[in-house]
Amino acid sequence: MDLLESIRNSFSDSYEEARDRFLKAAKAKQIDIQSYINPNIGSLKEELSCDTAWMGPRNAKRVLVMISGTHGVEGFCGSGCQIDWMSRTNVEDLPIDVALLFIHAINPFGFSWCRRVTEEGCDLNRNYLDFSKPLPPNEGHDELVDYFVPSSLDAQTMEKAELEISRYREAHGEKAFQRARKSGQYKHPHSMFFGGFEETWSRNTLESIIKDYELVQSDFAAIVDFHTGLGPFGYGEPISGHLPSTPGSDWVNHAYGESVGVPELGTSSSIPLHGTSRELWDQKLGNKYSYIALEYGTYSQEQSRKALREDHWLHNKGDVNWDNPDVQRIKRQIKHHYHPGSKDWLEMVLYRSRQILRQATEALGAEHIGK
Repeated sequence: MDLLESIRNSFSDSYEEARDRFLKAAKAKQIDIQSYINPNIGSLKEELSCDTAWMGPRNAKRVLVMISGTHGVEGFCGSGCQIDWMSRTNVEDLPIDVALLFIHAINPFGFSWCRRVTEEGCDLNRNYLDFSKPLPPNEGHDELVDYFVPSSLDAQTMEKAELEISRYREAHGEKAFQRARKSGQYKHPHSMFFGGFEETWSRNTLESIIKDYELVQSDFAAIVDFHTGLGPFGYGEPISGHLPSTPGSDWVNHAYGESVGVPELGTSSSIPLHGTSRELWDQKLGNKYSYIALEYGTYSQEQSRKALREDHWLHNKGDVNWDNPDVQRIKRQIKHHYHPGSKDWLEMVLYRSRQILRQATEALGAEHIGK
């Protein structure tokens, strides 16, 4: 399918529309669908669900797993990429013993409500920790928490918040500030990048999907998790979810080439994070998987910081009236940051998505030839 035609057919304006398009695409390919219903309701009173679809032999030993919506509002991008790839792929064209698993909207609440977090207020990619053990401290966030998400957005409060943030940056440096802001924190549920006090519904659902599709029994799973918000506008960076010099890291580098970014080496737009899904994949699959976050750039980190601040402030107040003009402004702001939606951005997104998914499929297929 032509890129511009697929833009019209693959990307959506709401979670409800994205889910409908995903389910229709799966049915058109006559592939099995499984739905994991979330107990909450969406912003438009719609049902919330993480939906999965399997394409290829049910007993395939190598699986390409595609995940959208880990960070809710970022699902607008990931959903479109999944629908595009599903629509242009035929089962008979897959390499021998390779299957595709589409996980659509693993965080459906955040997707519907245009939030980066789950219904528990958690950043899902900071939630994959063992909560029976001591949690990582984040003293910088402790110091700045009242300025990251103040109790008011009035001019005087905002001026003081920005002054204190500037002072911290000058005193500790930009890297320390970014670690304080987004590496993960486990004390302040009202603030951004909160990893939780316990496992979220979305985390438990991903564990259920791994079990239901028997991924532990596979020889290898290549995971591509779609994200947005870091890096140059429209560029898709494959960020390695592995520590350097591990089998997963070697597979990622072989499959995707020299564009792979590694946070631990300082070669990525991302910094090292606490509680990422690497913790879960390591536990379940050991050395039998590779993981990348395909991260598409949008706008500046300062823009994202302010958009997230207003969104957290809004939901900290209590019930959110979706029809309120101020709510709509805040939601448009955060959606635009994580999903610019312009034709040039979407064209770059789809081109890179097709490249990365083709590379992953070819690498999985090559393993059969090598045996």
